[in-house]
Amino acid sequence: MSNKLNELLTKNYDAEAGYKKAAEIVENPQLKRFFETQAEHRYDFGHELKTEIKNVGGTPEKGTSFTGDAHRTWMTIKDTFTPSDEASILEEVQRGEKTALEEYKEVMADTTLPPTTSSVLTKQVSNIESTLQNVKNFEAVVA
Repeated sequence: MSNKLNELLTKNYDAEAGYKKAAEIVENPQLKRFFETQAEHRYDFGHELKTEIKNVGGTPEKGTSFTGDAHRTWMTIKDTFTPSDEASILEEVQRGEKTALEEYKEVMADTTLPPTTSSVLTKQVSNIESTLQNVKNFEAVVA
Protein backbone atom coordinates (compact mmCIF):
# COMPACT_ATOMS: atom_id res chain seq x y z
CA MET A 1 0.00 0.00 0.00
CA SER A 2 2.76 2.47 0.87
CA ASN A 3 4.36 1.85 -2.56
CA LYS A 4 1.12 2.73 -4.35
CA LEU A 5 0.67 5.85 -2.23
CA ASN A 6 4.30 6.82 -2.82
CA GLU A 7 3.67 6.60 -6.57
CA LEU A 8 0.77 9.04 -6.16
CA LEU A 9 2.97 11.24 -3.98
CA THR A 10 5.65 11.39 -6.67
CA LYS A 11 3.00 12.20 -9.29
CA ASN A 12 1.81 15.05 -7.09
CA TYR A 13 5.36 16.38 -6.79
CA ASP A 14 5.48 16.26 -10.60
CA ALA A 15 2.12 18.02 -10.94
CA GLU A 16 3.06 20.72 -8.45
CA ALA A 17 6.30 21.45 -10.29
CA GLY A 18 4.50 21.33 -13.65
CA TYR A 19 1.89 23.83 -12.54
CA LYS A 20 4.60 26.14 -11.22
CA LYS A 21 6.39 25.93 -14.58
CA ALA A 22 3.14 26.60 -16.47
CA ALA A 23 2.47 29.65 -14.27
CA GLU A 24 5.90 31.01 -15.21
CA ILE A 25 5.23 30.60 -18.93
CA VAL A 26 1.73 32.07 -19.37
CA GLU A 27 0.92 35.76 -19.54
CA ASN A 28 -2.84 35.61 -18.96
CA PRO A 29 -3.21 36.71 -15.29
CA GLN A 30 -6.27 34.51 -14.66
CA LEU A 31 -4.54 31.45 -16.09
CA LYS A 32 -1.35 32.26 -14.15
CA ARG A 33 -3.34 32.42 -10.89
CA PHE A 34 -5.17 29.19 -11.77
CA PHE A 35 -1.86 27.38 -12.26
CA GLU A 36 -0.45 28.83 -9.04
CA THR A 37 -3.55 27.67 -7.15
CA GLN A 38 -3.28 24.19 -8.63
CA ALA A 39 0.38 24.01 -7.57
CA GLU A 40 -0.73 24.88 -4.03
CA HIS A 41 -3.41 22.17 -4.14
CA ARG A 42 -0.86 19.58 -5.24
CA TYR A 43 1.48 20.68 -2.45
CA ASP A 44 -1.37 20.10 0.01
CA PHE A 45 -2.18 16.74 -1.61
CA GLY A 46 1.43 15.75 -1.03
CA HIS A 47 1.23 16.47 2.68
CA GLU A 48 -2.00 14.52 2.97
CA LEU A 49 -0.45 11.56 1.15
CA LYS A 50 2.67 11.68 3.34
CA THR A 51 0.46 11.35 6.41
CA GLU A 52 -1.37 8.37 4.89
CA ILE A 53 1.90 6.70 3.89
CA LYS A 54 3.15 7.01 7.47
CA ASN A 55 -0.20 5.71 8.76
CA VAL A 56 0.22 2.50 6.75
CA GLY A 57 3.79 2.07 8.01
CA GLY A 58 5.66 3.41 5.00
CA THR A 59 8.25 6.11 4.42
CA PRO A 60 7.30 8.97 2.08
CA GLU A 61 9.46 9.40 -1.02
CA LYS A 62 11.10 12.69 -1.85
CA GLY A 63 11.37 14.39 -5.19
CA THR A 64 9.91 14.27 -8.65
CA SER A 65 10.10 11.47 -11.19
CA PHE A 66 12.35 11.30 -14.24
CA THR A 67 9.26 11.38 -16.45
CA GLY A 68 7.98 14.52 -14.73
CA ASP A 69 11.38 16.17 -14.98
CA ALA A 70 11.55 15.39 -18.69
CA HIS A 71 8.04 16.77 -19.22
CA ARG A 72 8.91 20.06 -17.50
CA THR A 73 12.10 20.31 -19.53
CA TRP A 74 10.00 19.97 -22.65
CA MET A 75 7.66 22.69 -21.37
CA THR A 76 10.57 25.09 -20.93
CA ILE A 77 11.56 25.02 -24.56
CA LYS A 78 10.54 28.52 -25.58
CA ASP A 79 10.04 27.52 -29.21
CA THR A 80 7.40 25.02 -28.12
CA PHE A 81 5.47 27.27 -25.76
CA THR A 82 5.31 30.97 -26.30
CA PRO A 83 3.09 32.97 -23.95
CA SER A 84 0.50 33.14 -26.71
CA ASP A 85 0.41 29.33 -26.94
CA GLU A 86 -1.68 28.91 -23.80
CA ALA A 87 -4.00 26.46 -25.56
CA SER A 88 -1.12 23.98 -25.94
CA ILE A 89 -0.19 24.37 -22.28
CA LEU A 90 -3.81 23.68 -21.31
CA GLU A 91 -3.82 20.57 -23.51
CA GLU A 92 -0.77 19.28 -21.62
CA VAL A 93 -2.40 20.06 -18.29
CA GLN A 94 -5.52 18.22 -19.37
CA ARG A 95 -3.49 15.20 -20.46
CA GLY A 96 -1.66 15.15 -17.15
CA GLU A 97 -4.82 15.43 -15.09
CA LYS A 98 -6.53 12.63 -17.03
CA THR A 99 -3.52 10.41 -16.33
CA ALA A 100 -3.64 11.39 -12.65
CA LEU A 101 -7.30 10.38 -12.46
CA GLU A 102 -6.53 6.97 -13.94
CA GLU A 103 -3.71 6.44 -11.44
CA TYR A 104 -5.83 7.51 -8.47
CA LYS A 105 -8.73 5.30 -9.51
CA GLU A 106 -6.37 2.34 -9.88
CA VAL A 107 -5.16 2.79 -6.30
CA MET A 108 -8.70 3.35 -5.05
CA ALA A 109 -9.80 0.03 -6.57
CA ASP A 110 -7.76 -1.71 -3.86
CA THR A 111 -10.32 -3.05 -1.41
CA THR A 112 -7.78 -3.05 1.43
CA LEU A 113 -7.49 0.75 1.52
CA PRO A 114 -7.88 2.11 5.04
CA PRO A 115 -11.00 4.32 5.36
CA THR A 116 -8.93 7.45 6.05
CA THR A 117 -6.82 6.84 2.95
CA SER A 118 -9.91 6.21 0.85
CA SER A 119 -11.41 9.47 2.11
CA VAL A 120 -8.25 11.46 1.29
CA LEU A 121 -8.01 9.96 -2.20
CA THR A 122 -11.71 10.54 -2.89
CA LYS A 123 -11.35 14.21 -1.96
CA GLN A 124 -8.26 14.56 -4.16
CA VAL A 125 -9.98 12.87 -7.11
CA SER A 126 -12.89 15.27 -6.76
CA ASN A 127 -10.46 18.20 -6.87
CA ILE A 128 -8.70 16.79 -9.96
CA GLU A 129 -12.04 16.31 -11.72
CA SER A 130 -12.94 19.91 -10.92
CA THR A 131 -9.56 21.04 -12.23
CA LEU A 132 -10.18 19.18 -15.49
CA GLN A 133 -13.47 21.01 -15.92
CA ASN A 134 -11.79 24.35 -15.23
CA VAL A 135 -9.10 23.54 -17.81
CA LYS A 136 -11.83 22.88 -20.38
CA ASN A 137 -13.42 26.23 -19.50
CA PHE A 138 -10.06 28.00 -19.92
CA GLU A 139 -9.56 26.26 -23.29
CA ALA A 140 -12.77 27.84 -24.52
CA VAL A 141 -11.57 31.27 -23.37
CA VAL A 142 -8.06 31.13 -24.88
CA ALA A 143 -9.13 29.46 -28.13
